Amino acid sequence: MAQTHLGTALVTGASSGIGALYAEKLAQRGYDLILVARHRERLNALASSISTRTGRAVEVLPADLGDRTALAQVEAKLSQDASITLLVNNAGIGTHTPLLQSDVEQMTRMVELNITAPMRLAYAAVPGFMARGQGAVINIASIVAVAPELLNGVYGGSKAFVLAFSQSLQKELAGTGVQVQAVLPGATATDFWAIGGLPVENLDPGIVMRTEDLVDAALLGFERGEKVSIPSLHDGGKWDTYEAARQAMAGHLSSNTVAQRYAVVH
Repeated sequence: MAQTHLGTALVTGASSGIGALYAEKLAQRGYDLILVARHRERLNALASSISTRTGRAVEVLPADLGDRTALAQVEAKLSQDASITLLVNNAGIGTHTPLLQSDVEQMTRMVELNITAPMRLAYAAVPGFMARGQGAVINIASIVAVAPELLNGVYGGSKAFVLAFSQSLQKELAGTGVQVQAVLPGATATDFWAIGGLPVENLDPGIVMRTEDLVDAALLGFERGEKVSIPSLHDGGKWDTYEAARQAMAGHLSSNTVAQRYAVVH
């Protein structure tokens, strides 16, 4: 049984896959839990199992975060419950189907769940964290945030938002005691692939990480204070180089003169 109490973690998409393992691992570390997902029965079973094994208090909050009314209920919980010290924005959907073969209504639902929901939940949680001088947000993005060509463009674009939103918050919240981490998983052995119509068994096993390994690595990165964690990237220096180049370019992106390469030649 965990001995240290670290407050309460609210985890979205908690009924299976990455979210369920985050719930498990956070309870082991000393967090009470609020589990959010659509499937009440799965949440109840997970809550009972975690509570029995860890002794932590586990609350279930069934909600479809793609529905604004249900999302508002979770926002209210985040803004009103001062025991919450960690928000894990994990809920999301994806697809490997190319854009022109995808239904636009399905893509719109993806945007609502992958972009609107984590943005609104962060807005609900962060003011309280700042007022209390502590708290953290973990945003689950994807490697397609920086390699959007790999999968469907709406999915890649939605995860690019999650990364950019996290990086902006990191700068805005510096010195406030509020931590923000973006996690960029590669292919992971969850039902994400089967739901999208391509069971994980069809992928090269050399690129698919076990879910437990992913979550363990991401939480280690969180405890180390990493701003962006990419558990499947073996050469971390490649990210450091990429980020350094991006930061170096940032100061040169706006100017009152047109770049020479666009100058009109007479």
